[in-house]
Amino acid sequence: MAFFLQNLVNALQWGSFYALIALGYSMVYSILMLFNFAHGDIFMVGAYIGFGVATGLMVLASLWAFTLPGWLILVLTILLSMFLTSFLGMFVERVGYRPLREAPRASAAITGLMIGIILEILILWGMGTQRVSFPSLIDTVTYNIGGVFITNKKIMIVAISLSFMLALHLFIKKTRWGMAMRAMAFDYVVVPLMGVSINHIARMTFAIGSALAAVAGILFGVAYPVLDPYMGIIFGWKAFVAAILGGRGSIMGATLAGFLLGFIEIFVAMIFPSTLRDLIAYSIVLLILVFRPYGFFGEPYSAKLRL
Repeated sequence: MAFFLQNLVNALQWGSFYALIALGYSMVYSILMLFNFAHGDIFMVGAYIGFGVATGLMVLASLWAFTLPGWLILVLTILLSMFLTSFLGMFVERVGYRPLREAPRASAAITGLMIGIILEILILWGMGTQRVSFPSLIDTVTYNIGGVFITNKKIMIVAISLSFMLALHLFIKKTRWGMAMRAMAFDYVVVPLMGVSINHIARMTFAIGSALAAVAGILFGVAYPVLDPYMGIIFGWKAFVAAILGGRGSIMGATLAGFLLGFIEIFVAMIFPSTLRDLIAYSIVLLILVFRPYGFFGEPYSAKLRL
């Protein structure tokens, strides 16, 4: 039982990364019917921005001869990185996707892949080919609860992830902008005729999704403090799978599917050789989609819009 609970905790942490990244995929797909295949690399860039912000804050603190608590540096790093990465998302939408809004979907998909490659090359050019180590902002404290070892970082990562997911859910459900986003996802043609600017909604959608991807990148750096220019590729594709599995336009679906994917991967590796992890995990996902092709919370109506 202790072994099971230990892996359950690990799965919660791993699923948090997938869920946060999947939310960006889900929002863009639900509103614009576009697959933003650059989103995984935005997650990677957000992690590097967090690295730069955290390092800069620590350097400034040392130059000015005062001490900033690690938790305060982490909070400032998350907020500043979300702000900066949201501008990257808006830039990608304006330059890469808006001109192709009425183009064939394949053109937009290829554009996303090219933008992702450009982001990877820029990071390689600016940071070099060597991996960088994310600053250690918080000392690790391990708690032994009935034979289950839980660190303060794992608790923090899951708590922060769930908090942002809840905040996004409340924003979508309780605010006028959230109502406009839901309306645009329901009917892309009629809503702009009622005075809602699709450009504003698209810009906001990319900004929010990119900001959440930055949070995932920073939390990943806290948990596994090694950043790589290609780290966004595998995370991006897996989070995309989670977004499709959750259902078009469903925040709850993307969240649950992200955690489910984390659970499957961790528990498959617990039972079978790690080399079979992805094979078995994605065979399970494929089986789910065979019987539920619209995802957990998707609907046939929404799947037919603008196709």
